[in-house]
Amino acid sequence: MTVVADDRTDMAEERDDERTLDSMFEWLEDLPLPEGFKTEIVEGNIYFTRQRRTHWRMILQIIEQLRERFPQERLLSDVRVDFPGHLNGFASDVLALREDAPKDTKGNLLFVGVEFVAEVISKETVANDYGPKKDAYAAAGVPVYLIVDPYSGECHVFRNAVNGVYGSKLSVLFGTDIDLTDTPVGLVLHTGEFPRD
Repeated sequence: MTVVADDRTDMAEERDDERTLDSMFEWLEDLPLPEGFKTEIVEGNIYFTRQRRTHWRMILQIIEQLRERFPQERLLSDVRVDFPGHLNGFASDVLALREDAPKDTKGNLLFVGVEFVAEVISKETVANDYGPKKDAYAAAGVPVYLIVDPYSGECHVFRNAVNGVYGSKLSVLFGTDIDLTDTPVGLVLHTGEFPRD
C-alpha cells in the first residue's frame, strides 16, 4: 500500500518544501497502523509493506550468514536510516554497519556508517528497490547493495559506487555463492537455501 504525500489531509497545511522526514514519521506514529507492516518513506512517498513469511526467512538467512563477520549490534533490520535524496527515510531489510558507525545529535544512525544493504523484493515496492533506493544507496557510498528477488530466484549485487552510481553489477541465480571477501562484508554469501516465492 502506498500513501502519496499529497493525499494526507492532516499534513495539507505543510508545504511540500517545508515537509521533513521527522514530521512525516511523527505523523505516521499517530496513525493506527496494523502490525506486521514495514513503513518507510521513499522520495517523499510513504510505503506500507506487509511482511511475508518468505520475505522474513530470506532476511533471517542473510543476517545469520553476516553474523560470521559482524557482531549482533552492527546488524539491523527495518530500522530507519535517512539516505541522500529528497525525503528518503528507509527501513532497509538488512543493514550491516561499520564498527564506528556515527549517529546524529538525536542518536539516529547516519548513512555514512552503512557497509552493506540487502533488500528482499516485494511486489508492491520492486520499483523502489531497483530505482530510487539503489540510487540513494549509491549516492551514500554504500559499498555493497544486494537485491534478492524470490520471484525470479535471482540476486543482484551492486558495488563500487563512484559519484553516486554503482560501477559494477553481478546477477546470479539462487544456489550460486556470492564472493564478497574483497569488500567490507568480508565473506562468501551462500544463496542455496534462499526460498522462492
